[in-house]
Amino acid sequence: MAKTAAFGTATLELIQADITTLAVDAIVNAANASLVGGGGVDGAIHRAGGPVIMQECRAIGRCPTGSAVLTSAGTLPARFVIHAVAPRYAGRPRDAELLASAYRASLLIAEDNQFGTIAFPSLGTGAYGYPVDQASAIALSTISSHLQTSQILKSVIVALFSASDLSAYEMSLEEVINGKA
Repeated sequence: MAKTAAFGTATLELIQADITTLAVDAIVNAANASLVGGGGVDGAIHRAGGPVIMQECRAIGRCPTGSAVLTSAGTLPARFVIHAVAPRYAGRPRDAELLASAYRASLLIAEDNQFGTIAFPSLGTGAYGYPVDQASAIALSTISSHLQTSQILKSVIVALFSASDLSAYEMSLEEVINGKA
């Protein structure tokens, strides 16, 4: 079951889905700073998209934490992949700033490239250990704030791997809607 909210002229939708199956302008990859591929979402995107994504990542080289870069999507149904680097969670105040920055950088790449649709995973909550309740609040407040003024983005999907992640994001979305986040 999906949960949807409107912000500005765009919709934000929370779904439980495999992000590699979504036909959107861009999907966001939970990348590492060296862009070499890994496990989780990163590995799934590289496997599903084929070797062209890795070739383009190698040509780019690195992406600092809190930043994002763009590649083609290879054989994925999405048109492009935005590789965003979340921080490794250590409970520092800077972790939240860097996580929000990774979301903002991805949204700005989408805007710069005139993308109308983008899908995010839950950045930083897998191998990088960010608690999903905290990460979801940061993600949704950052995305909703950006959508308030966006004239380009029409649809943002947050594709979550598990029912428990979806539940955490739904609770955070309620807080954003009610002005508590």
